[in-house]
Amino acid sequence: MSSVPIFGEFDRDRASWDLRVGFDLVRISHIEASLKQFGDRFSQRIFTADELHYAFLGEGLHAQRLAARFAAKEATIKALQLSHFGIGWRDIEIKKLQTGACEVALHDKVARLAKNMGVSKIRVSLSHEGDYAGAMVTAFLKSSDSIDAQDPFHEHF
Repeated sequence: MSSVPIFGEFDRDRASWDLRVGFDLVRISHIEASLKQFGDRFSQRIFTADELHYAFLGEGLHAQRLAARFAAKEATIKALQLSHFGIGWRDIEIKKLQTGACEVALHDKVARLAKNMGVSKIRVSLSHEGDYAGAMVTAFLKSSDSIDAQDPFHEHF
């Protein structure tokens, strides 16, 4: 998987910014049922190896951790308005930081689309309680003449 860094410094003098927000709520029991019914076919299609490794550390909370990451992937798709672009689930990865916070890492096609859109920063917040896991994603996009306003999803290679 190739990665494209998307975190940059804000330069208020050179560009205006667009804030996008995505939210998703997932029933943990639905993720748990999919894990039981489809096993590795489900988990390896949706989650990266690192996401699965983190989710299965220690006892319990496997489905909660995966449901929160699924919600974060959906929230990222909503924030970046990618629902019609045929992206792979594993192109959006939710990484656990040493601080306990999480970050969104974009790979391959999603990373290229985000770069072409002018995405500068993405932030994520995850939570789970009872049978629900939720995630909120915020994305900062540059609004400048260098971004193709007519077709920001055109992949320039």
